[in-house]
Amino acid sequence: MHSHIKKLYQSATKPERLIIGLMSGTSLDGLDVALCRVSGNGRGTELTVQAFTTCDYPQSVKDKISQVFAKQTVNLEYLTLLNPWLGQYHGQLINQCLMRWQVDPHTIDVIASHGQTIFHCPQHQHDYTEFANATLQIGDADHIAVATGITTIADFRQKHIAAGGEGAPLAQYGDYYYFASNEENRILLNMGGIANLTFLPKGGQLDDVICSDLGPGNTLMDAYMRAYYGKPFDENAAVAMQGKVNSALLNALLETSFFALDLPKTTGPEVFNLALLKRAQRNSNTLELSHQDVMATLSALSAQVIAKHINALAKHSTSVYCSGGGVHNVLLINQIKKLLSTHIKMQNSDVLGVHPDAKEAVLFAMLANECLVGECIEQSAQSSVSVTMGKVSFAD
Repeated sequence: MHSHIKKLYQSATKPERLIIGLMSGTSLDGLDVALCRVSGNGRGTELTVQAFTTCDYPQSVKDKISQVFAKQTVNLEYLTLLNPWLGQYHGQLINQCLMRWQVDPHTIDVIASHGQTIFHCPQHQHDYTEFANATLQIGDADHIAVATGITTIADFRQKHIAAGGEGAPLAQYGDYYYFASNEENRILLNMGGIANLTFLPKGGQLDDVICSDLGPGNTLMDAYMRAYYGKPFDENAAVAMQGKVNSALLNALLETSFFALDLPKTTGPEVFNLALLKRAQRNSNTLELSHQDVMATLSALSAQVIAKHINALAKHSTSVYCSGGGVHNVLLINQIKKLLSTHIKMQNSDVLGVHPDAKEAVLFAMLANECLVGECIEQSAQSSVSVTMGKVSFAD
């Protein structure tokens, strides 16, 4: 038996594993690094977060990723070079975290890397009838493994697509395994660049879970702040709170065809970007709207879309647990709360033991654990296909 296979087998047969979960989302703000101690699998999974941090990207790294992120046309040479470079960079960040936490790299069983999404392309978003769903993440896992000396499991979304899915959202599986409850209906709401939710009915099975993207979380607001204020986001919603919601622009944005699709569905900044906003402004004759009013309207858009879907799913008493960067946007949170039915309670995911900023990194650590010790995961209630997600990269 090859020594790497033997080590992987030993990790899989241990009573518990140390797994580093990584997440770099569409906000391009940094790399979330979660050190997780995991035992069991499936509904028997037990997980504690030993350490967590977000390694903020300097502007130079954001600029590099932005050159290829969610664009119809890119420099192919640059993209080819960026893929291994980002993997090496992520490896360096992990090494820095382990040194800061005083954790011996040899004690880590695997790294779970989501990679950096640069284009998400479900079938409903493209016009090429000969092609189905597709998605692309960069930050090559071989380079992470070599840079850290730690076996890396990555590229989770491709198997989901190969089996007929859209590659997102994958939160469904980790949310069900870790957060499903026999005592209450739960919705796990993540507000990153794109807002998505997982509905976990009380005492339900995996087939009962509904997991879907909803539309923009922070992506439109962040893009607008970068373009007109030179800032990565609207800190404390300072700009949006100075403005007023413009109903004409809001209604024009709500006409976006994605909103008419049934759940589950996926999307990304390829759809929800400043070009979409500009078209909506032209259609609603609001091109002269102040920046403050635009930001207030974009916040209201995210809130309305999120609240609409939560209200539709939560027919009975339901607890909503929030994660992602949107939890720090006081205006957005308050707008959502005002729109929710009275039988719905909203709070942050930390009350369930997972920091709101760490949740997605933790979920990929759980998927890596399933790759090591779990059973094949059923795609959906409508599919008989079972899959194991993740590709393994050895350190040498």
